[in-house]
Amino acid sequence: MSRVCVFLADGFEEVEALTVVDLLRRAEVYVTMVSISDSLHVRGRSNIEVIADELWENAKPEKSDMLVLPGGMPGVTYLGEHEGLTKLLVKFAKEGKEVAAICAAPSILGKLGIVKGKKATVYPGMEEFLKGADVVVDREVVTDGNITTSRGAGTAIPFALRLIEILSGPEMAQKVSRGIVYSCTE
Repeated sequence: MSRVCVFLADGFEEVEALTVVDLLRRAEVYVTMVSISDSLHVRGRSNIEVIADELWENAKPEKSDMLVLPGGMPGVTYLGEHEGLTKLLVKFAKEGKEVAAICAAPSILGKLGIVKGKKATVYPGMEEFLKGADVVVDREVVTDGNITTSRGAGTAIPFALRLIEILSGPEMAQKVSRGIVYSCTE
């Protein structure tokens, strides 16, 4: 069974984080919501409080198959400032392990040099933060090697389905898509 960590910081985008968690769990992927603060209680950008599964120091994210960063402000700022997380993202990227980010969060990957020379997308207007990337603006989800990026809350379902496809194959992605009555147009 694949293992995924979805990282949460105050101000995270609820739709992006929870859609990923929900759909991956439907695909029988083991998902841990990890708070990078000192509390399991994390408040999203729309003031919805979520109880994370683990605190950073207890989560063992290095044992994951994929790391996922939701967008939302100021959550993305906090994620990008977390030294342990940023070091782990660079390590995963260098080792060819899966890294995924949606909305403003791909900007973290840009600042860390992770998308340099790769196709990537980001929330409209933030393209300048994808340092050295071949920026794609006309697709909801972009996967280049081990890096997957997406544009925003409206692309959360296709983003989550792509992650399922990567981790569990296209048949499982189709099964989950049918189960939620979603028809992917891309």
